[in-house]
Amino acid sequence: MDHDFKTRQTEDGTLVDHLCISIGERIASRALTRGNRLPSIRQAARDYAVSKSTVVEAYDRLVAQGQIEARKGSGFYVTGHIAPLSVAAMGPPLERAIDPLWVSRQSLDAGDDYLKPGCGWLPASWMPQDGMRRALRALARDSNASLADYARPRGFTPLREHISQRLIRQDIIASPAQILLTDSGTQAIDLLCRFLLEPGDTVLIDDPCYFNFRALLTVHRANLVSVPFTTGGPDIDQLEQILKTARPKFYLTNSALHNPTGASLTPLVAHKVLKLADRYDLIILEDDVFADFEHEPAPRLAAFDGLERVIHLSGFSKTHSAAARCGYIAARPDWIEGMIDLKIATSFGGTSINPRLLHHHLTDGGHFKFVEQLRTRLASAMSRTIARLEQLGIKPWIIPKGGMYLWCHLPAGCDAADLAQKALKQKIILAPGNVFSLAGSATEFMRFNVSQCDDQRLFEVLEELIG
Repeated sequence: MDHDFKTRQTEDGTLVDHLCISIGERIASRALTRGNRLPSIRQAARDYAVSKSTVVEAYDRLVAQGQIEARKGSGFYVTGHIAPLSVAAMGPPLERAIDPLWVSRQSLDAGDDYLKPGCGWLPASWMPQDGMRRALRALARDSNASLADYARPRGFTPLREHISQRLIRQDIIASPAQILLTDSGTQAIDLLCRFLLEPGDTVLIDDPCYFNFRALLTVHRANLVSVPFTTGGPDIDQLEQILKTARPKFYLTNSALHNPTGASLTPLVAHKVLKLADRYDLIILEDDVFADFEHEPAPRLAAFDGLERVIHLSGFSKTHSAAARCGYIAARPDWIEGMIDLKIATSFGGTSINPRLLHHHLTDGGHFKFVEQLRTRLASAMSRTIARLEQLGIKPWIIPKGGMYLWCHLPAGCDAADLAQKALKQKIILAPGNVFSLAGSATEFMRFNVSQCDDQRLFEVLEELIG
């Protein structure tokens, strides 16, 4: 029997209502698309453990709604326009507080009167807005900078040259020709999914991992499997078992300041991961969006691998501006060529202004000083937040070596999703553990963004709710 239908039978409504909803959700999630044949009435009755008359009535109702059609002598088929894609309907039924998109939607929609310790970005007051204004003025004065043309497919050459030099500091050798600019780090992952995946392919992620990885891969109809993430990287023994049995197309991970745990890859684990990748023909997507937060660079898989089977990607919204986004992909030359065609097909030239603006900002003399001050400020916020949370019995899983995230264990018996729902009523947005966990194994964990934890009201509400 369909699990969603079985669960729904405990709710109000008739069996016919529940059956219509279940089939309708499968159409909305594109598990069933136009032209797909539905099970026969007899088969559907067996599948859903209902009477044939219940199926007949449900099918008749769906025909009347225009979602399916009856073809004489052939059966029932999905019809009409393809239903709009519903990402939420594509996964298992979840409380909205543990939906992978829940935290993002709450954080982006919330007004200024909300506290956002669960969001994934720095407060606007922490960002280099004066530097961005200088860059805007410089760009406006630059008579050689076109503000009207499409960008070239690879992206603004001076910025790609600058990124190439930045990567050398991480021992990653990538010529400017091996770097493709994208409109954001998220678009970089989306482009790579289009390049590498067919619907139904298996993809490996960490458990826990950044919740939007899950949401984006779900949109691409990937079959997700996860490997437990330890304080030094993925659990190597379990990684090998997964590679043997599931044969994932690629592995999407953070090597440094992992989201949400804050952990970083050790050299020994990096070496073992790459040996397994070679043995099982695994491609690795290394998302390095938190590089600027590091005090001491952690090992990068792309550095050890030489960009043979590792694709390195990143963006600049965390330390520059979320309003002028830009990302990039560093990869083998032949893969870059294939992705250029996809980029043209999906976004044509992409934006030309943001890369120029970012280049002005990155090469401004004040940028390096800002990043140094930001790391110090985050370290201070990390210490304060840890001390305040520990007073409430909320314990860090590890003490990160930098960055803005704390992955914390709540007091025994405290359900993170329930806590997040209650906190939302008091205008506080939290990030409960299971939005990050494919296995649903982080019920008592919460991710805190220390840059968003300066308001005493947060700790007063947490103390009240935890009891």
